[in-house]
Amino acid sequence: MNITKKDIDNLNAVLTVEISKDDYSDKVESILKNYRKNANIPGFRKGHVPMGMVKKQYGTAILVEEVNKLLQDNLHKYLTEEKLDVLGNPIPKNEKEVDWNEEDFTFEFDLGLAPQFDVDVKGKKAITHYKVLADDKMINNQVETIRKQYGKLIAKDTVEDGDEITGTFTSDEKGIDNPATFSTEDIKGKKQLKALKEAKIGDVITLKTKGLFNDDHDNQKQLGVSHEDAHGLDIEVDFKVEEINTREMAELNQEFFDKLFGEGVVTSEEELKAKIKEDAEKQFEQQSDQKLLNDVVENLIENTKFDLPDEFLQRWIQVSGEKPMTDEEAKAEYERSEKGLRYQLIEGKIRSENEALQVSFDELKDHSKQMIKAQMAQFGNTNPSDEELDGIAARILSNEEEVKRMTEQLNTTKMLQYFKENAKLKEKEISYDDFIKEASK
Repeated sequence: MNITKKDIDNLNAVLTVEISKDDYSDKVESILKNYRKNANIPGFRKGHVPMGMVKKQYGTAILVEEVNKLLQDNLHKYLTEEKLDVLGNPIPKNEKEVDWNEEDFTFEFDLGLAPQFDVDVKGKKAITHYKVLADDKMINNQVETIRKQYGKLIAKDTVEDGDEITGTFTSDEKGIDNPATFSTEDIKGKKQLKALKEAKIGDVITLKTKGLFNDDHDNQKQLGVSHEDAHGLDIEVDFKVEEINTREMAELNQEFFDKLFGEGVVTSEEELKAKIKEDAEKQFEQQSDQKLLNDVVENLIENTKFDLPDEFLQRWIQVSGEKPMTDEEAKAEYERSEKGLRYQLIEGKIRSENEALQVSFDELKDHSKQMIKAQMAQFGNTNPSDEELDGIAARILSNEEEVKRMTEQLNTTKMLQYFKENAKLKEKEISYDDFIKEASK
């Protein structure tokens, strides 16, 4: 067998595979002999069927199968030994039908070659890394929310601002009969709020659903309608008032602090606010890091210039899918996936040049044990033994899907840390509300 490569340009090449009779004849003959031994053909004893008849009946099918095996095995071997960095898989040229009556065969395959390029992670323009802060307004609101959550419910006869109302929404038109509890603070419509504040327990009032709640999603929850009906719902519903309660906020005392964080962890209102601020900003850090990762990736894609074998990749998409695609469908799919492919190549280049970015088995094992410890701590087991952790980790690491998922997590974590250390960044302190505005641009 002989394989040669002819470069068309820097991104495209043609592989020519020449297979002679000597490459496959022994294997084909061996298979035919086994067929002859076991063939059941009327008029002949088992094992005494003429070889010519066996060849006529099975010869071509066996030849095709063995030649295709040779092609696949040796193409893979050639690409590996020659260290060719290819995109997709070789595509048969299929310029002419194969004549299986011949003894020697020649096959040609188109190759798409990965481009050569350099990656400048540092870049010219600094990328903003946001430090999201929990401001006083947010912290005070959170303190109030927690105090209400742990406070006492006090029954009332009439509705005032901030009260919770429990009752049942009904509508014959939409088949609504749904129990609901909401606060006056959830109500958006002024007329609806006025009607509720004039109501007493046992009253049935008619409310318009359009603009009833601050968030249209509450229509789904409170009225029991579908997600599709919830947005822009414009009907009248009856609401029977069954309970009116106000929440007496929990006192800021040691019993309250211990209930929230454990005995003695927090001992004053100032420490409570500091703890809320710390916990909130840890969560904000995760969101900020995700935005940073997205921004660095976009920047790298935009500023790392290289060509791709576009025509080859469109053809590869067209022929490699489960369903056949038209030229137009393959082109559209390629345009959708091109950015992702470019980043795959950029990330692959970065990883190949930085050994520390490779994920080792020991790192996977440590990651799984940390994950297990965190889960066990949620159920009160804060000090599991090493033997226990090793046993659970071994079971997790035997699951291929779990290993793949954890590897992706570690890959992302390592890339994020690499970008933090090597990209050109500028830190900007920002409130959470302003960060959301920036992130949604």
